[in-house]
Amino acid sequence: MSATSVAPIRTIKTWDLGVRLFHWILVASIAVAFLSSEEGSGLSAWHVPAGWVAAVLIAFRLVWGVIGGEHARFANLIRPSRMAGHVKGLFVGRVHASIGHNPLGGIAVIGLLVLTAATVYSGLTGGEDIHETIAYVLLGMIALHVAAVIAMSVMTRDNLIGAMITGNKKTTHFPNAQDAAPPVRLAVPLAALAVIGSSYAATRVDPSAFTPGVRTEDGEAGEGRVGASAEEGEEAGDD
Repeated sequence: MSATSVAPIRTIKTWDLGVRLFHWILVASIAVAFLSSEEGSGLSAWHVPAGWVAAVLIAFRLVWGVIGGEHARFANLIRPSRMAGHVKGLFVGRVHASIGHNPLGGIAVIGLLVLTAATVYSGLTGGEDIHETIAYVLLGMIALHVAAVIAMSVMTRDNLIGAMITGNKKTTHFPNAQDAAPPVRLAVPLAALAVIGSSYAATRVDPSAFTPGVRTEDGEAGEGRVGASAEEGEEAGDD
């Protein structure tokens, strides 16, 4: 009678460096953009640069979603065939860990990318009301995403936040899993071209895109010129 062998728990590569850098830099840029949104804020000078950084990150992610690692690719984010089973499992309490994004997580990623792009675009085109509305919808989506990540980490006993930091996962829930497929061979130079190209495009649209405080200084200078002109006009009237 043979004993049943148990596969040893291993550490496998899950998230590539590109998708992890994108994730955390985008978190930082959105946080800075939100905290600097009020004109009186000490960070207000960084609001526009933070938005442009987010725009460049979106351009990078669009490229990385095609050439990046296995779980970063858009083809693995949207899986309609698994959606019904995943949602049903949530309602009946049967939640299973996923190596990459689960079906709802993949949809959330797409939604966050779209909302971030819409927030940047509305800020660029000058529609302040719609910009604020989309920005708050984005913040709500982020809050929901964070809550879902924490809930899934607890329910599946799978540290999702830690995996997005280290890029690795234990095979506790996936005994036969192997390292995720890496990015394509030319992924790094192609991604670099996307970042450089989008950054250049940003400076063509807005020469001071990545320079903090330029608009504030220009605004103050403009107010000074207007004030000086008004004073000169009053003096001329008195004469």
